[in-house]
Amino acid sequence: MLSTAEALATLLSAASPIPGTESIPTLDALNRVLSVDVTSPLDVPPMNTSSMDGYAIRTEDLATDGKRRLPISQRIPAGHAPEPLKPGTAARIFTGATVPPGADAIVMQEQTEATGNEVTILHSPAPGEWITAQGADIRSGSTILPAGTRLTPQALGLAASVGCAELNVRRRVKVAVFFTGDELTMPGEPLKLGAIYNSNRFTLRGLLEKLGCEVTDYGIVPDKLDATRATLREAAQAHDLILTCGGVSVGEEDHVKPAVEAEGRLSMWQIAMKPGKPLAFGAVRRAAQQADAAASASAETFFIGLPGNPVSSFATFLLFVRPFVLLLAGMQTVAPRALSLRADFTQKKADRRNEFLRARINPAGGLDLFPNQSSAVLTSTVWGDGLIDNPPNHAISAGETVRFIPFSELLN
Repeated sequence: MLSTAEALATLLSAASPIPGTESIPTLDALNRVLSVDVTSPLDVPPMNTSSMDGYAIRTEDLATDGKRRLPISQRIPAGHAPEPLKPGTAARIFTGATVPPGADAIVMQEQTEATGNEVTILHSPAPGEWITAQGADIRSGSTILPAGTRLTPQALGLAASVGCAELNVRRRVKVAVFFTGDELTMPGEPLKLGAIYNSNRFTLRGLLEKLGCEVTDYGIVPDKLDATRATLREAAQAHDLILTCGGVSVGEEDHVKPAVEAEGRLSMWQIAMKPGKPLAFGAVRRAAQQADAAASASAETFFIGLPGNPVSSFATFLLFVRPFVLLLAGMQTVAPRALSLRADFTQKKADRRNEFLRARINPAGGLDLFPNQSSAVLTSTVWGDGLIDNPPNHAISAGETVRFIPFSELLN
């Protein structure tokens, strides 16, 4: 069996950013991936500004003769252009307002006493005190967001702060998804004897959409070779990736494997991980004359087949499909960040495979383990905060430090 690291490296070596970019309004760019660097055309802030409500002064007016009472020569709200500060005077100023030329310090209003049109200064400020200098945050011409950045709300705010009304982004990754198994039933339909509700359809579609993919859902495909091949051919035409769940084993009713082999190529991997041992990776040939322009740069569409057990498909998606999709989307860093946390439980039995245990952070800052780690127990994925990455042949003792990957890292 392949180790998780070997399988992931092999999978990711096949991925590269998909062609196609577009310019979209910054307000609509959440979770999109930048195709070019964003550089600032201006300094931020574009002028010296006050960090406090108070009074703008010239420190030399206080230092020369010890004068503490100054006439107020102007009032400067944010957004208004000030006049140069007259020597021997103070300017009433508010947070974010432009510091008047000639002033070199702000005295916060709590350190003053105003009477009529005069103010008594109760503090000797240093030059530059409570002044945010022009360009203190961003210098004109500097790169503020490099290509390959996935745009978070704060990144959109940063782009807007330098006046970017539109951003150049890569097109969305197009993913076709379908599910096999005559036992699968959709919620809302009667549950016949031997049938199960198709939870994987909801989980995997949600995961793909959370990654910003453009998803085409072909639903439940009948357990027939011809139907599976027809769906693969159709899905290959206008998509970058085909994702399936179940049906990649070698049983008489498992038609995905022979269908993909007939329509393209397939590698079946046995990965030394628990849950999620089986994974299929390959590609389906694309009929170039039928493919849309955005997807026609390649002669084939990638294929990934996930195991059918709900926790297995969930875990393999997070650990393998997610980074693969993010690389297709143009991101450069796709590895999730892990934490080193204390195990507040004991697991005496070690497994020969790399285990990914559902756990959550307790109020004491340690980790509690979900009591049932079966690959069929979807409850554990909702109860947990993330996965403990437990090496092969390793029993866990209470108090030891383990590697924990939060779902907050894996679900974004």
